[in-house]
Amino acid sequence: MGLSIGLVGLPNVGKSTTFNALTKAQNAESANYPFCTIEPNKAVVPVPDTRLEELAKIVNPEKIQYSTLDFVDIAGLVKGASKGEGLGNKFLSNIRETEVILHIVRCFEDENVVHVEGSIDPIRDVEIIEQELLFADLDAIIKRVDSLKKKAKGNDKEAKAQLATAEALLEHVENDNPVSTFPDIEEDAFLAINKDLRLLTSKEIIYGANVDEDSLDEDNEFVKVLRAYADERNYEVIKLCAKIEEEMVEFDEDEREEMLSDLGVTESGLDQIIHKGFDKLGLMSYFTAGVKEVRAWTIRQNTTAPKAAAVIHNDFEKGFIRAEVISYDDFIKYNGENGAKDAGKNRLEGKEYIVQDGDVMHFRFNV
Repeated sequence: MGLSIGLVGLPNVGKSTTFNALTKAQNAESANYPFCTIEPNKAVVPVPDTRLEELAKIVNPEKIQYSTLDFVDIAGLVKGASKGEGLGNKFLSNIRETEVILHIVRCFEDENVVHVEGSIDPIRDVEIIEQELLFADLDAIIKRVDSLKKKAKGNDKEAKAQLATAEALLEHVENDNPVSTFPDIEEDAFLAINKDLRLLTSKEIIYGANVDEDSLDEDNEFVKVLRAYADERNYEVIKLCAKIEEEMVEFDEDEREEMLSDLGVTESGLDQIIHKGFDKLGLMSYFTAGVKEVRAWTIRQNTTAPKAAAVIHNDFEKGFIRAEVISYDDFIKYNGENGAKDAGKNRLEGKEYIVQDGDVMHFRFNV
């Protein structure tokens, strides 16, 4: 899909450790010193979905193929990043290429792990990062306003149409407001501006509260403060212990479930991050189920059947005739395709059909 989630935060908050666990491969160096990560590490991560296993129990395929998400581990930012501190401009440009920001926030004390600011304070840490993102956006918007003014003087109609919005946006950001709260964010002029600038504070944000093992079951004071801050801004907080998640990489499923149970949680923080990221990107899955494979196909929410078919192959959209559709629940309830058909639960849908999450589909096409 070409959509990605960027892991950001101050140095030594657990970003690379989280990334290692997400990818289930120790390919991002994790160490106790600032700027351990220089170039962004990238990985494609499967989206856990128990529905695929249930489908496989009925179909007995040769393999199972999950939906995936792209994660990018971006080097730790520091105060002054927007002015180039700590190679900040380079790192900020990496964030622009992502669609959702996963902001890892340190919510544990450990005298053996240095903190770049010298103490543990989640809100201060969050505000340092978000202020740098805002400064970077402010610089980009100022340059765009100057450019639009010059073009508008030359009677450029498109520039004239965007200028008023750009100036209003500039005033909004100058008053320390993130782009995501700009009143005209859905207007065409703003969308055209942001398509080029990919403004950092316009992106969806998830806070990843990195805690110690003892705080997984019950929030510590750091997490409580972060949750209150996030609630005021309508952001999500997901709690995880990056160290434990990395340790569980080598566990089989039974061992992972036992470990999570011992820790007093039902779902790992990483699984929560993956699922929430999938949702924040506006994505969903439909399924194909055959003897060769049971597979989840990733599409945007509110996608029509022909567009969904194109994810498999462009010819499926070009020659689309009909889609055979069985809901996931009916497929399971009636023990597969034949049972669902016998129960009258198999539907034929046309070009206007909006695919639903979990639909089991076959496409009829003619090229």
